[in-house]
Parts: sequence; C-alpha cells; structure tokens
Amino acid sequence: MRGYFGVGSERISKPMNLGALLRTAHAFGASFSFTVGAHHNIREIERADTSKSANHLPHYTWDTIAELRLPEACQLVGVELDDRAVDLPSFRHPLNAAYLLGPEKGSLSDAATARCTHVVKIPTRFCVNLSVAAALVMYDRVTSMGGFPERPVSAGGPPPISDWRKVGR
Repeated sequence: MRGYFGVGSERISKPMNLGALLRTAHAFGASFSFTVGAHHNIREIERADTSKSANHLPHYTWDTIAELRLPEACQLVGVELDDRAVDLPSFRHPLNAAYLLGPEKGSLSDAATARCTHVVKIPTRFCVNLSVAAALVMYDRVTSMGGFPERPVSAGGPPPISDWRKVGR
C-alpha cells in the first residue's frame, strides 16, 4: 500500500479506549497517532496498549483543534455518525489521510468538522465504541487500498496456501 495514514481522537477521556486505539493503529500500520484535547491517565493507557505503540509510531498531542498540524497534502477525515457524512463503504480513502474520531459521549466539535476535508460514517444503527470505530475505518482503508485481490463471485476465498501447488502457483 502506498501513502500513509494517521488516526486520532478529539476530547477522548477513557484511557482504555485510547490504549486500544493506539494498539490498533500500530497493528494496521498507521504512520502516526494523535489526540486533540485529550484527558487521560498514561498508566491506564499502557494497560490497554500491549503492543507498546509509542515505541513504534509517533504520537502527537494538541490541546485544541486550531493547534492540529498535519503533513502537507494530508487530508483530515472526520468519522462521525451524521446523516450528511459519506457511508464508509462508498468512500475512496485519500492517499495521505489522518482520521479523526470524536469523544466517547459526544460528537466531533464544529471546529473539528470544519477542518475536515471529508466526513465519513460507519453504517450502523447507533454509535459503536470509539476504538471499534477506529478499527473499522482502518480495516476499510487497508482492504480497499492494500492491493488485495478482488473478492470471489461465489462464497469463499482463494485456495489455502497448502493447495497453491495444486493450482500452479
């Protein structure tokens, strides 16, 4: 996959959610993580971030959305359950993106939404956990941009690795 992405949250308050977000960002190959106006206890984060992501990708913290600085040509993509947002399965991810999720009990601020180039929503009936939402967005990015083969027409997938010799690979 070419390009890069980062993931973060505005006003996150639950340290276990931030730890899970950081661990998942590391697992999906994020280039960086960030928070805006976060309130958390670092020891709690370390309990959830078992991959110790701070050793593997940079983490940036800003107090306000106005302070947020992204690399040039990096598009900010808000993730929000909003009728005006684009459904995630219909969204083409920018080559270079930073995904911003709102707080656990609230929405992205108006100032944050105004900074976003795009706003997407996960097609659920109600909000899911913040770290779950981040994982879904990163999974969608990786599967849609990661160079995977098209899905087969019928149920199932490619043959198991043990069968590759049989099909001439």
